[in-house]
Amino acid sequence: MSGNSWAKWWYPDFDMPRARKSETLPRIVCVVGPTSSGKTRLALELARRFDGEVVNADSRQVYKDISVGTGKPVGTRGTFQGHRAFLVEGVPHYLMDFLEPTESFTVVEWRDKAVKAIDGIVKRKHLPLVVGGTGLYIKSLVDNFSFPRVEPKHAMREAFQEKSLHELVELLVKLDPETQQTVDLKNPRRVMRALEVVTFTGKPFSAQKVMGDPLYEAFQVGIKWSREELYSRIDDEIDSMVERGWVEEIRDALKRGVPENAPALTSIGYRELIAYVKGERSLELAIAASKTAVHRYAKRQETWFKRDKRIHWAANQKEALRMVKEWFEA
Repeated sequence: MSGNSWAKWWYPDFDMPRARKSETLPRIVCVVGPTSSGKTRLALELARRFDGEVVNADSRQVYKDISVGTGKPVGTRGTFQGHRAFLVEGVPHYLMDFLEPTESFTVVEWRDKAVKAIDGIVKRKHLPLVVGGTGLYIKSLVDNFSFPRVEPKHAMREAFQEKSLHELVELLVKLDPETQQTVDLKNPRRVMRALEVVTFTGKPFSAQKVMGDPLYEAFQVGIKWSREELYSRIDDEIDSMVERGWVEEIRDALKRGVPENAPALTSIGYRELIAYVKGERSLELAIAASKTAVHRYAKRQETWFKRDKRIHWAANQKEALRMVKEWFEA
């Protein structure tokens, strides 16, 4: 049963939206927002109603076998119409659960692969749904950024890891004062990446991000929660993650030889649980510390997305679905 037929059967009073005849650019929907804000459920509902396929825009859900603590939806690796995908409730997800935990993945690589995935979805006459909370990924696509193509320098990163975040930020700001406006200075990985690019190009990182002509007509939507509600949702989700085996997932990764500083294990909240696994703190304190870390991350995400006035914020999933339908029919 096609997505359209499914929607008409399940929602008999729901009229399928009609794409505008005058459109010149492919249309995409970006489901954005902080962690635990309901992006996954909204995306799955949109996919069912509008014949959609999902392109993952979460920088940690790209990793294989690191799933519980990253909030990756339950699914299986498989194929969809002859293309490799991660299938969640029958909905194909691309750029999800495909990368080894020790591999780095830059925004340049993500954007290139996302464009390729979207082009395939458009050819299949389905709606591309770009879903995730990594703001730079979304912005690189919506605003068609061109980035410096500097490969990760592993020796340099090892040297950077011996320095504190404060020292790294001081060095970056000294080399490029304007970078404070473009880089999340509370994120060690972003700071180290900016230092790599500045060092190997000899040019300010802030001047290397160039906006091009748009590739798509994008509608950005998210569900807005009060800070108190969002933190409560985060806490409930972390408790659920622990119940679903987050600690065991970390133990298994370490037993397989994945180093604790591997990109996949530097996801927000993992460091705190790793400390418990290593016997450095109690489980209760580790969970509390993880919740605090994720609260801070969610606050930074909110600040990032708040800057983009093009995002449409809905009070709930029903309103978000209505917004997308009205945009699609406009």
